Amino acid sequence: MAIFDYDDGEALGKIIAVDTAVVVVRVDELERLKRVQVNRLVALQSSKAGQHLVGVVSRITRKAPEITTDESGDDADEVIDLPENNLVRVSLIGTLIDKQGLLENIFRRTLETVPEIDANCFALEGKRLTDFMQVISNVTGDGPQLELGKYTLDENATAFLNGNRLFQRHAVIVGSTGSGKSYTTARMLDQVAALDQANAILFDIHGEYKTLDGDEFRHLRVAGPGDLEQGQGLDDGVLYLPYWLLGYEAMVSLFVDRSDQNAPNQAMVMANTITDAKRKYLTDGNHAEVLANFTVDSPVPFPLKEVLERLVYLDTERVPGARAGADKAGDFNGKLSRLIARFEAKHLDRRLGFLFQPHAECMDMEWLPRLAHALTASRGTQADKRGGIKIIDFSEVPSDILPLMVSLLARLVFNITQWTPVEKRHPVALFCDEAHLYIPERAGRDGVDDISVGIFERLAKEGRKYGVGLVVISQRPSEVNRTVLSQCNNVIAMRLTNGDDQSVIRRLLPDSLGGFGDLLPVLDVGEALVVGDASLLPTRVRVGEPRYKPNSATIDFWDRWAGEVPESDIAGAVLSWRRQSAR
Repeated sequence: MAIFDYDDGEALGKIIAVDTAVVVVRVDELERLKRVQVNRLVALQSSKAGQHLVGVVSRITRKAPEITTDESGDDADEVIDLPENNLVRVSLIGTLIDKQGLLENIFRRTLETVPEIDANCFALEGKRLTDFMQVISNVTGDGPQLELGKYTLDENATAFLNGNRLFQRHAVIVGSTGSGKSYTTARMLDQVAALDQANAILFDIHGEYKTLDGDEFRHLRVAGPGDLEQGQGLDDGVLYLPYWLLGYEAMVSLFVDRSDQNAPNQAMVMANTITDAKRKYLTDGNHAEVLANFTVDSPVPFPLKEVLERLVYLDTERVPGARAGADKAGDFNGKLSRLIARFEAKHLDRRLGFLFQPHAECMDMEWLPRLAHALTASRGTQADKRGGIKIIDFSEVPSDILPLMVSLLARLVFNITQWTPVEKRHPVALFCDEAHLYIPERAGRDGVDDISVGIFERLAKEGRKYGVGLVVISQRPSEVNRTVLSQCNNVIAMRLTNGDDQSVIRRLLPDSLGGFGDLLPVLDVGEALVVGDASLLPTRVRVGEPRYKPNSATIDFWDRWAGEVPESDIAGAVLSWRRQSAR
C-alpha cells in the first residue's frame, strides 16, 4: 500500500506560489495551521501520478485580514468577510515514488516535478511519518551505508549516510566544546573500522582518541623529547618525521628569516646545498634510477651535518683577489650567518628531535616505503592484518610547528596516492581533528601556516580524483580556511553558540535550507544537523553511541570540589613539564 494515501479532506491547505525549490501554502483553517511546525515534514501533491513531493516547513505566518474603510478613513459599516492569510513556506527536498509495480517505495533527493498551483499539501505525521522514515532507513541501491544514529523526527528510524558520497565529496564536523563532536567522530570511525579493507588516518592533536582500541586501530605517536635515547622506531609505534621529507618551501620557512636582506641568497644557497647533498647520497648508494630525475623536493635522505658544514664554509670563504697574493671575501661571505644560526638552533632543539634528530632507520632509503605502507595501506594488506584506522598522536609536537608537521603527513599521503597507478589506488580518508589549528583562515608568521593551508586546499580541490577524502573537524569553523570548507559538501553540525561560527555553517547550507541554521544554538548534546550529498534526508540526527568513547578529559568541577579526598600530583606535573613528556 502507498504511504501517502491521503484524501483531499485531510489537506492542510493549497499551494498559492511556486519557486524553484520553495512553495508557499495557504492554510484557511486555524486548527489545521496549529498542526504545522517549523522543520517538520509535509507531503505535496505532484503533477505526476504515483509521486509526492516531500518538503520541510521553514516558516509559518498568520496575518489577519485588513479592515475596509470608507472614504473618510473610518471603519466601514460593512466589513467584507475575508479569510485570514495563513501562509506556510516549504522547502522541497525530494520525491517519494509510491509502490506501483516496484518492490518498495523509493525516496530520491531530486525533484522529479514541481507542484502545481492549488495542489494539496498534507502533514506528514503519525504512522505515515514512521513509514516514510522507514523508507529512508531501508533505502537500497544507493551506495554503502554508514549508520550515524537515529532521526530526531522518529527515533525508530535509523539515520544512514552514503559512505561513497561522504568521503568523495568531503565532510565537515563542527560543534562547540562539549557538544559531542569527538563522540560523533568516534562513531564514524567505528563504522569505517568495521570494513575489511578500511583505510583512514586521524590526526589526533590532543591524544584524546587513545581509548579507541582493537585490531581495527593502529596507534602511532610523533616522537617526543623522551624518545630520542630509547631507540624506538616505526615498529614500536613511534613516528619520526625526518627533515628530508620537507619540501623546499617548508625548509625555507623553517630556516630563512624572510625579513633578512640576504633572504634570497640564503634560500638559493640552501636549495643548492641540499640538492648537492641528496645527489651525493644517491651516488654513494648507487641509486641510479632516482639520480637521473630527482629534484630538491624529492624525498631523499641526506646528512644535515654536511649541509651545515657547507654553509659555514661559504659564509667564511675567501677567494683570490685581483692582486697577486691578495684575497677577498667570497660571494656569500658573512651573508649566511643568520641562516646558520637558525640551522644550529633547530638542530639542537630537543622539542624538534622527531624532525632533526631522527631514528637511524629514517636515514635508509627503504624506510619511506615502510612508512607509506603503514599509513596508506588498508587493513587487509598490512602484514599483521590490523590497523585499518591509523590514529596519529601529535600531542607532544610544539604548537608553532604543528601546522607544518600535520600538513607534511597529509602531503605524504596525497603524493603516495597521486603516484600510484589508477588501477592500484586504494582510497584513504583523512580525519583532521582540531582543524583550525593547522588549516587556519588567517595566515600566520614565517609562512608555516601558508604552506599547511596550501596543501589542504589542494587536497580539498583535487583529493577526490586520487582517492583522498577529507573530514574537517573543528569547534571554531569561523577560524578554518574558507576554501577548504567550501569544498566540503557534507555538513554534520553539532551545537554552535558563537555567532561567527553559525554564520559560516549557514553559508554552507543550500539556500532553500538556510533556516536550518537557526537550530544550531539549540541542538542537544549528541544531536547533529546533517545536510549534504551523503544524507538522503537533511534533518536532525541523534548520534549513536560509539564502541569506544574518546577521552575528552571533561572534568566534573562541582563533584571534584565537593569530594572528600583531594587528587593532586603537582610534583609529577612539574617533572613532565621539564621533560616535555607526560610519559
